[in-house]
Amino acid sequence: QVQLVESGGGLVQAGGSLRLSCAASGRIFSSYVMGWFRQAPGKEREFVAAVSCRGGSTYYADSVKGRFTISRDNAKNTLYLQMNSLKPEDTAVYYCAGRPNGDYSDYAQPAWYDYWGQGTQVTVSS
Repeated sequence: QVQLVESGGGLVQAGGSLRLSCAASGRIFSSYVMGWFRQAPGKEREFVAAVSCRGGSTYYADSVKGRFTISRDNAKNTLYLQMNSLKPEDTAVYYCAGRPNGDYSDYAQPAWYDYWGQGTQVTVSS
């Protein structure tokens, strides 16, 4: 039983930056693998990034590698996504997701995660 709430989305110009946050309610946040996904209108939900329970390992989609950084602060039960050098194609609703600690074989698959936030809109103008 974990509740996830995203925040920090908005409208930015291409080349700008945003930091998304995902606040988790619950007592076992530190035992969850966490990820970020995004979904643009008319498209399937796609993987963006994931981070291990203690933050020691991170994984990124090729489309955001070098521009986005995923991190977590377990003391604050919060997941972050720092987005730099934003492009119009980054426009989407961004979701955070979590799953109890396990292997990482399916970390990029939405169906692998047990808990989801409601999403926050990110719009990048040209």
